[in-house]
Amino acid sequence: MFEEIVPGVYDITTQTRPSGGRFRVYLFDGDTPTLIDTGFEETTDRVVDAVEEIGIRPERLVITHGDHDHIDGFDALVDALGVETWVPEQTDASQFENDPDHRYTEGTSIGEFAPVHVPGHRADNHALVNERTGVAVMGDAVFGSDRRGLPAGYLVPPPAAFSEDVHEAEMNLDKLLDYEFDAALVFHGSSVTRNASETLASYVDFPGRS
Repeated sequence: MFEEIVPGVYDITTQTRPSGGRFRVYLFDGDTPTLIDTGFEETTDRVVDAVEEIGIRPERLVITHGDHDHIDGFDALVDALGVETWVPEQTDASQFENDPDHRYTEGTSIGEFAPVHVPGHRADNHALVNERTGVAVMGDAVFGSDRRGLPAGYLVPPPAAFSEDVHEAEMNLDKLLDYEFDAALVFHGSSVTRNASETLASYVDFPGRS
């Protein structure tokens, strides 16, 4: 299952679970078509089938962080698609059979994407912001609010149950306020596709915060 969630960007669902969990990757059209994250190894065929149906063959694969649902399909997708790969410097790459082509962190440019290191959920977690197109892929810096039983349309930090340091995860969201983006694409819950940086700022920089 896939949808063009904003122009030129496809949300590919790799797996759903009865509990409401949903796993996804993102495919970006452009000068260098880019796939962001991989899903699980066992769902690689769903990603490849969606890519073929969409008709945009990725040339680059970027990993946001090393959780299993974001990275386990790495080798299978590299073998299937022959993509150039970018993996965070902080991610353990010894698990891969294919060595990453590039290691990155904040301050690196990946085409038009600016990586923002947002640790807390995981030490290697990154968001990827394209200010020209106004689209940010949030890694697991935030979830869609409906993943926590709240109304959709808002962004919340990942829960403590899934995070190494929930305090660090929330405080590091300040870094994302330096960027302007209209759409914030998340991997869990519903993405926010309008006024996303303002929506995030209303949560992070709330009235009375010292």
